[in-house]
Amino acid sequence: MERKPEIYLFGQILGTHSFLLRDGFLQPDEYAEIKEQYFLPGGETGTAATVLDSLGVPIRMDGTWIGTEVAPMLKGFYSGRSVDLSRLHFVDDDPGVMDYVVIAGLVRSPMGRFQTLFASGRRWWNVPAEEDLDGCRAAAIDPFFFSETLRAAEICRRRGIPYVTIDSRHDSDLHRYAAVNVVSKECTSEHYAGMVPEDIMKLMQAETDGLTIITQGAGDMLYARKGEEIRRMKPFSVEVKSTLGAGDTYKAGCVYGLLKGMSDSEMVRFASACSAIAVSRFPLPLHPPTLGEVQALLARDE
Repeated sequence: MERKPEIYLFGQILGTHSFLLRDGFLQPDEYAEIKEQYFLPGGETGTAATVLDSLGVPIRMDGTWIGTEVAPMLKGFYSGRSVDLSRLHFVDDDPGVMDYVVIAGLVRSPMGRFQTLFASGRRWWNVPAEEDLDGCRAAAIDPFFFSETLRAAEICRRRGIPYVTIDSRHDSDLHRYAAVNVVSKECTSEHYAGMVPEDIMKLMQAETDGLTIITQGAGDMLYARKGEEIRRMKPFSVEVKSTLGAGDTYKAGCVYGLLKGMSDSEMVRFASACSAIAVSRFPLPLHPPTLGEVQALLARDE
């Protein structure tokens, strides 16, 4: 019996070509041996969908238009999974949005044509519809798609559906109305250069009643709400095989925590465990964390 979606995801859905190198990262004018390579679903929303499905939650995802090269892979991958693709728009005149990621342990380098796509002046993603969220109790919204992003947030707000977002500035509506905003080290480096994480958190806290989480890779996570003292949590210690998808998995963990009514500390810890398992394996889409694995890691480090 088909399960109805409980979570709505809106954002980047890609075909990701990933290359895991054998002997360290690329060096100029030197040969590099490819150990493993794959073409699998990626993007912030695509990865989150894979992880949430593995955690046992049915979802509906929407966002990027899907082209002719990405479509067969995407449909085949999600066949038999609890991921509703019915809202996706499939085009027949373009290969689709793809990226290429070279990986060696803690280091990775993504490549693509996103700057060209965004500069093209045309929309290459869907417009969220009210009925897309029917039956959903939580959501995640990527911050990339301008008015369509804000429309998804407004639908959630109007319907009382809490949502998780990522890397949204303190002065944005997406942050202001989010239940959770997960802010990465890449975001703070770009938008808050020269500021210490504690001062960035204070800016974030002042603008929302939701939870702000600042992640710092292997460094402590900071999290707090308006008027609270800033709390810290160390990430789980694991052997890293690939960091590709770590942040997207963390986001998925927060969505799961939101759906299950976890406390802030429980959610941060659960999401961190999800992410730790993700970085310990490659490729993530073929080996996403399961609920049992996450629970075992949480129990081990109590």
